[in-house]
Amino acid sequence: MALSLRPPPPIRTDHSNAFAHNTMSVRIPAILQETLDLNPDYPTSIKDRLGRLRDQIAAGAAIPLLEAEGASDYQQWRRALLQQQDLIGAPVTWHNAEWFFAETYAYRCLVEATRYFESRRDPFAPQKKSELASEALWSLIEGALASDAAAEQQVAQAVVLDLWANRIDLSYAASLERGAAFAPEDLLVDDSDSLMNYLGRSATASDQIRGESSVYIVADNAGSELAMDLILADRLLHHVTDRVVLCLKAHPTFVSDATPEDVWIMLAEMKRRGGAGAQLAERLTANWKNGCLLFLPHQFWNSSTLLRDMPSALYDRVNAARLVIIKGDANYRRAVGDCLWPVDSPFHDVMSYLDAPVLCLRTLKSDPIVGLPSAAVAADLDRSDPTWRVNGKRGLIQFKPQSSNSQ
Repeated sequence: MALSLRPPPPIRTDHSNAFAHNTMSVRIPAILQETLDLNPDYPTSIKDRLGRLRDQIAAGAAIPLLEAEGASDYQQWRRALLQQQDLIGAPVTWHNAEWFFAETYAYRCLVEATRYFESRRDPFAPQKKSELASEALWSLIEGALASDAAAEQQVAQAVVLDLWANRIDLSYAASLERGAAFAPEDLLVDDSDSLMNYLGRSATASDQIRGESSVYIVADNAGSELAMDLILADRLLHHVTDRVVLCLKAHPTFVSDATPEDVWIMLAEMKRRGGAGAQLAERLTANWKNGCLLFLPHQFWNSSTLLRDMPSALYDRVNAARLVIIKGDANYRRAVGDCLWPVDSPFHDVMSYLDAPVLCLRTLKSDPIVGLPSAAVAADLDRSDPTWRVNGKRGLIQFKPQSSNSQ
């Protein structure tokens, strides 16, 4: 898992990064309040726990251990908190920790406060149900399935749609309000040609190019983005590969991140509504039954661990893939180390810890970015749109071929 470049230090939640600090002091407390507002039938004990967590995060209080020592991920989170103490050399608070740890841990605390593992009640279900009922979602699905283009073009179209559906993020209104419509200049990096060239070659020589033919999709949001993930999976199964593995969150997090339950809810709603969406759902269900479509929920995707440090068993599976598709902003942060690289740092060097070919599809909702053509591109954007890194307008299609030592 060696890196060819030395990463900068991770972003912190203190005032050294305004967006990270705002996330912990304002955005997450607001999400906790919204969870309270949208679940008015929670018992008083859960409401009290959510209220305390909201107030503690907003105030920058000390970060506590999880309460449930018997939880399967308790020791993992305990080690992560102790590592923060070693790194910081002071009491770890919500406003001085590494951002990726603090944010992922806040959602784990929310899940504990709502007693999700006892009830299996998704605290974000009201928001997810609202999007599932929206006409914008079903218009997007209908348009995506209407293509009669050639096979290669259908895959390329599905990739583009899957990128811009990442704007539909229920945890971030600034991006959500933009919707999936885009202008060509919104795409800052477009490695689509390299990707399609690779897929064309690997379709006829997959055994020689990669040890395994599976394509892994590391999912991000439920709703619109998940629908586009499923359409991309269908296109890949039809034109490119004999197996797609959808990596999902093991429990609700980041408001709209997809779990296996969200996939089944989406497929059921597609079938209920009929038409091309129902046919898609039937194909995907059949592929799931015969093992061509797999769902891989894993606590790693909910954790604060960076991609380069993933557990060895998971790393071995992912690293042997024919292609790894990493979706969305938080997964991008996990992939590049959640730090501020020079913006023109080569994407393939930053991702060198994976031998597998990697495709990142991400709309920008945080500061980390690599692989821009030059620092001048970022400087121009800083002048014309000072919030370009975080406002969800721009997108990236970044592709790294397999490493030379894996060919």
